[in-house]
Amino acid sequence: MQFGIFTVGDVTEDPTTGRTPSEHERIKAMVAIAQKAEEVGLDVFATGEHHNPPFVPSSPTTMLGHIAARTDRLILSTSTTLITTNDPVKIAEDFAMLQHLADGRVDLMLGRGNTGPVYPWFGQDIRQGIPLAIENYALLHKLWREDVVDWKGRFRTPLQGFTSTPRPLDGVPPFVWHGSIRSPEIAEQAAYYGDGFFANNIFWPKEHFQRLVNLYRERYAHYGHGTAEQAVVGLGGQVFMRRNSQDAVREFRPYFDNAPVYGHGPSLEEFTEQTPLTVGSPQQVIDKTLTFRETFGDYQRQLFLVDHAGLPLKTVLEQLDLLGEEVVPVLRKEFANGRPAGVPEAPTHASLLAQRTAAENTTEEAR
Repeated sequence: MQFGIFTVGDVTEDPTTGRTPSEHERIKAMVAIAQKAEEVGLDVFATGEHHNPPFVPSSPTTMLGHIAARTDRLILSTSTTLITTNDPVKIAEDFAMLQHLADGRVDLMLGRGNTGPVYPWFGQDIRQGIPLAIENYALLHKLWREDVVDWKGRFRTPLQGFTSTPRPLDGVPPFVWHGSIRSPEIAEQAAYYGDGFFANNIFWPKEHFQRLVNLYRERYAHYGHGTAEQAVVGLGGQVFMRRNSQDAVREFRPYFDNAPVYGHGPSLEEFTEQTPLTVGSPQQVIDKTLTFRETFGDYQRQLFLVDHAGLPLKTVLEQLDLLGEEVVPVLRKEFANGRPAGVPEAPTHASLLAQRTAAENTTEEAR
């Protein structure tokens, strides 16, 4: 099972000091956080994509390419790449290039985004969000698997004899996760292609996401990719830790209360009760995270949000130390216990390449 962190890249005032970092500081901090994630033994670093203040990660592949040069093992991903407002041709080329630079340590999560104005900024209509997501991914999927593509759709100019360059590393496209917080059509899309489904269950009660994950699993089996239990699922989560739970609650409360993403609503206590947010000791994070399997079944990737709401870099790095030293080693062991033999690990470039090679050898032997 893979464990990692994701960032939304918000530039938020620290409510305890009144200081807001500059965009430059925040971007550099995100790089430092990724490097620290590898240092403490995490598997994945993922960045969001946003084109509006107070967020800075407008060019995820630029950032991930920079991080690739400063890491050796970390899987680099997104959370999410906007499949609705990005040209699928550009996504195909950018991520193939990143895949080469990172020696295959790349996958991506596709999503529609949650900021309405971004659609007209990029010449699209939010009312077409679902059709855009479906059509654009159909083209992206084709571009990575066919050397010469002819294409005609509703939302972009036709392609005739087009070759996306560079081609995917070793002829193996990056693995794709489809992220959704409310759209069954996206769960259906992930199932149809046999891709992964990521339920970023950080805001709403688990029952809401349980329905989406169950739908994805059922349809994954329906399309013949494997059993429902073999479907590839990822989950989000939020944590803030101190060794003493009372210290964690006291320190995090002003950040929670003032955070633009969820402040000024339910209390911290209500939010931790109703969502995956865990504020407390490392053991409390372990205990709550282990309950996710009871709700969603055995899954492949767990990402935590740790750097939002104005938390200073020093505090975030302390969170990563706790994750790497005290939380993730226990979670790895506990999630491995009782995991059915037929449930696959999260796909990597190496495993996808081996799978393709095995399939080619089987075909050759059959001849």
